[in-house]
Amino acid sequence: MTNHRFKHDEHESEVRDTGYPFHITQEEDRELRRKAASAIPSPVISQASSFDEYVQQLMIPPVVMDMARKAENMRLSPWEIAAMRKHLAPARHHDKNIGLLRKILHKKAKADPSHPPYIRVACTGKSQYDYLAEADGHIHKPVHHKKGDVGSPVVLEIWPAQHYSPIHSHGETTGIVFCLAGQLDVMLYGSLDGNAEKLGLTTLTPGQCAWLSKDTYPVHRVYCPLNGGEEKTGPGFINSTEEFGASFHVYLNEDETPMMPHDEEEHHDDDETNQSHSRNAFNFIKEENNEKGTFKTHSDLSWHVLRRVLAETDLT
Repeated sequence: MTNHRFKHDEHESEVRDTGYPFHITQEEDRELRRKAASAIPSPVISQASSFDEYVQQLMIPPVVMDMARKAENMRLSPWEIAAMRKHLAPARHHDKNIGLLRKILHKKAKADPSHPPYIRVACTGKSQYDYLAEADGHIHKPVHHKKGDVGSPVVLEIWPAQHYSPIHSHGETTGIVFCLAGQLDVMLYGSLDGNAEKLGLTTLTPGQCAWLSKDTYPVHRVYCPLNGGEEKTGPGFINSTEEFGASFHVYLNEDETPMMPHDEEEHHDDDETNQSHSRNAFNFIKEENNEKGTFKTHSDLSWHVLRRVLAETDLT
C-alpha cells in the first residue's frame, strides 16, 4: 500500500512538473494521441485510406465536411509567411524597432499575462489594433481606437512558437480549425473545466483540419510547439524567435447551419454569467485560478489591414 501511494504521488509530481500548456507526461501524451487517432467521429478531417478511417470520417456532420472542402486548397503564400515572420521577429540588440505583430503581442501580454498571447485577424469589420498600422505608416487615413467589432465568422489566428490559448469553449457554434502554416497541437476536453477529462491530443500541419460543434469537441486548447527560444513557455512568456503557426477558423451560429440539430430554448448572449451560445462570446478557463471567464470575440487586426501591411513589408 505504501509503495502504491509513493508511486501515485511520484506520478502526480511528474505531471505538475511537465509544465505548460497541457500538464501531461510523455506516456500520457502518447496515450492521448492514440485516443484521438481512434476516436469516432474523427476530430481531424482527412481522406480515408482504410475501413476504420472511413467510419470515423463518415460520422462527421455534412455541414462540417462542406466547410472543410471549401478550405482544403487554402494556403498562405511564401511572401505572406515571410512578411509575417518579419513582423513577429524580436528586436535585435542594435535595433529596438519591432514589427506590427510583435507590438500587438506586447500589448496583449501586458493586458493579460496569464498565458502567452496569440493574434486574431478578422475577415470582416474593424479590430482593436488596426490603429497601430496607421502609426507605422501603412494606412494613411484615420483608424478607430476602439475595441472594434465582435463575432467575425471567419478568423485567421497567428500562433507564435510556444504560445497557446486558455482552455476555451466555442459555445454552440459549428466550425473548423484549418492549419495554414507551421504546426499546431490541439488538446480536446470533455467539458469546460480546469480538471476536465482530456479526450485526445492531435497535431495539425498545413492542409489538415480539425472541427467542432456544440455537442462534439467544443472545448479545446491550441498550442504552437515550434521553437520559441531557450525559455520555457507559461504565463507571462513571450517567445524570442520569429517561428509561428497559423490557422483559419470558421464559426457558424445555430441559425446558420440548417443541417445541424437546433435547440428550441432561447439564449441570451449578453448575459456574461451564462455560457456563451454564439460566436460573439466564448467562455474560457482562467489560468491563475481555474475559474470560468467570458471572452467577447474582439479581434486584434482586420484582414484588409494586415494584408496591406504584409504587401508593403520590405523582405530584402
